Amino acid sequence: MISFFAAIIVLIVGYLIYGKFVERVFGIDDSLKTPAIEMQDGVDYVPMNWKKIFLIQFLNIAGLGPIFGAIQGALFGPAAFLWIVFGTIFAGGVHDFLSGYLSLKNKGVSASELVGIYLGEGARKVMVVFSVVLLVLVGVVFVTGPAGLLNTLTSINTQVWVVVIFAYYILATVLPVDKVIGKIYPIFGAALILMAIGIAGGLIFKGYHIPELTLQNYYPDGAKSIFPYLFITIACGAISGFHATQSPLMARCVEHEREIRPVFYGSMVAEGIIALIWAAAAMAFYHGEPQLQAVFGATPAVGVNQMSVTLLGHVGAALAVLGVVACPITSGDTAFRSARLTIADAFNIKQDGLLSRFKLAIPLFAVCVFLTTIDFNIIWRYFAWSNQTLATIFLWTATVYLIKNEANYWISLIPATFMSSVCVSYILQAPEGFRLNAMFSNGVGVVAAIVLFVLFMLNKNKFVKNKDSKNIA
Repeated sequence: MISFFAAIIVLIVGYLIYGKFVERVFGIDDSLKTPAIEMQDGVDYVPMNWKKIFLIQFLNIAGLGPIFGAIQGALFGPAAFLWIVFGTIFAGGVHDFLSGYLSLKNKGVSASELVGIYLGEGARKVMVVFSVVLLVLVGVVFVTGPAGLLNTLTSINTQVWVVVIFAYYILATVLPVDKVIGKIYPIFGAALILMAIGIAGGLIFKGYHIPELTLQNYYPDGAKSIFPYLFITIACGAISGFHATQSPLMARCVEHEREIRPVFYGSMVAEGIIALIWAAAAMAFYHGEPQLQAVFGATPAVGVNQMSVTLLGHVGAALAVLGVVACPITSGDTAFRSARLTIADAFNIKQDGLLSRFKLAIPLFAVCVFLTTIDFNIIWRYFAWSNQTLATIFLWTATVYLIKNEANYWISLIPATFMSSVCVSYILQAPEGFRLNAMFSNGVGVVAAIVLFVLFMLNKNKFVKNKDSKNIA
């Protein structure tokens, strides 16, 4: 249990020290007007209190990922703690800070447009497609996941819950950000935090044994290696490209630049703590990986329900279930909202009229309805890889920004290089990828990352020479 508490402490200290360091690298100027003030439109650009924005951002990013992903990541054993802690501090926190920062500095534009600004038009087009695909996958995952859990709890057909959730999604996607999201998200965000505290408290006071840190791979029969599978399995809770698609939503609402660190880096650290709690709960509750694998193979919702009821009782479980149902639903609706804004930004389609918002939203929902017929676990695996790939692209984007501004680019270059090796290695050997030999795939992944690093370093002076004021925040 010492490792668990130490991990939480390190995360908090990481926010206070490394988060502040990242803030100094990027620079903060409170004298400048933010997009929320300068471009206020009552729909997407709406000034809000930073505490409310923090809870909204936290709920946006902390959907099923840090819960289901952490439970699945627990199959690898306590090594998951290391990835959650150091991934959050040095990769996820940096990624989330820079995605919010760059969007705010560029009038609140979406992630794909930011990639275009710093990496060029070709990269922008790739990013638009990648972002929309990822967001649709997120929407599907965050429909089927809570629908399955609600079916487990109520015995009402899953498809009925799918329809109900979709109806809510449509409203949240097209209505002004302060009408639905701004009102209910802070409440649900607080519920998620209380739920996590309750689960952690149940583990401690009921005497569950949380295993201590070890680098040993506990995955059953060694079927999956820690590298690269752990780094893909636990995305949300360590680093997640989905967050880059969500940050612009809140970047359009931040009133002062000093609020960037607590809103974006802070919410990532909070998500890391949530992931730690659920990973620890899964390891302690099921007393062994074979049992955990059996539960997860059935449906992660079953495991969440079992742990919540046992650890908290029926009253406490109600709060926990509220958290694990509300979280994915409220991440799913912002995923569709982000997809709408990404397409609108890409094709310069104004979104001030309700009809124009519906024209983009309806086709997205139609595709998502079709994808709900596909097995959840398959969708989740593709979501996980595309998620980490998107994060990698955005880290490279931030590196270019920092080079152009002659700042410390190592804070994004190192995690960008590492995640490049992870993503290449995974897709080459994964069942949903090319299914190549693991040793060969890992070797290719490492070499690919080294090549990218070398090419980047050889060309970094070009970024400085091509510095263009209109492209620099």
